[in-house]
Amino acid sequence: MTAFPLPRTLAVVDTHTAGEPTRVLLDLDGARFPTLATGAAVERRARFAAEFDALRKAVVEEPRGHEAVVGAVVLPPAEAGSVAAVVFFNNRGPLGMCGHGTAGVAVALAHAGAIDPGTHRLDTPAGPVPFTLHDDRRTVTLTNVPSFRYASGVEVDVGRGGRSQLVVGDVAWGGNWFFLADAAGRALEPGNLGSLLHATKRIKAMLAEQGVTGADGAEIDHVELCGPPADPANSGRNFVLCPGGAYDRSPCGTGTSAKLACLAADGKLAPGEVWRQESVIGSLFEASYQPGPPTADGTPTVRPALTATAFVTGENLLHFDAADPFRGGFV
Repeated sequence: MTAFPLPRTLAVVDTHTAGEPTRVLLDLDGARFPTLATGAAVERRARFAAEFDALRKAVVEEPRGHEAVVGAVVLPPAEAGSVAAVVFFNNRGPLGMCGHGTAGVAVALAHAGAIDPGTHRLDTPAGPVPFTLHDDRRTVTLTNVPSFRYASGVEVDVGRGGRSQLVVGDVAWGGNWFFLADAAGRALEPGNLGSLLHATKRIKAMLAEQGVTGADGAEIDHVELCGPPADPANSGRNFVLCPGGAYDRSPCGTGTSAKLACLAADGKLAPGEVWRQESVIGSLFEASYQPGPPTADGTPTVRPALTATAFVTGENLLHFDAADPFRGGFV
């Protein structure tokens, strides 16, 4: 396969959803990235990983981006009836699904005049994701892919120097793989970011070292700490470590979906009951679920519905000067 060369310039639409940025590359006619314009969404993700890694780095890494930026290439639909297909990516590589990114893509499509308020469907590598763009053109309700708890009461030893220290949590799928654990008294606040990052990175490293995985040996690349809300009108608060080492500024759409799956499995949240999820910076997603189809091995799933607000923050023309030693980005 031939690597896609960096262009001289590249137009993007920048958005944020509950504080978490999404940089959207619109290519609805397939003219900009023709090799990504055909095939199933999961095939396009694989093709993106093989051919577009240089573009990924240049778009989301410094000096044009930073560790929290998620990118989204929006392409011609893969399935009849969908408005578009998408490949999400971050500073580590392509993603299977991104909840906040879906809201960002929706408002970017509306900003570009490609959709009006109403119900649409996006083809993602994790599966089709219906979404409703509300009349304010900022609020988006999406129905995520079937989500489920894969394992409960999983012990991970994060101790050092021969001293054992167990963290107990659940492994769940919400479009990405998560390990969810109680915050154990840690303050889920911006002033405590250093400690939270240290703790979750340690958990993630020990999950890999101790062989804790998702289904079929899949890497658990997100860690979610859960605690009580700051506002008693809400249901919970989280801190989510993303695959590339950044924390999610939003409540994390796939992480909230994984949380709903665990709550449903424990009988702590009924179908249709609203869960109001705060992020570490205090932004909010409103979520509920309906029962989903069982997995191939009979595991019950839920179909989460997430409502978020996203904003366009800019129309930007990225430049890739051939004389720039950092034109390809750096971590």
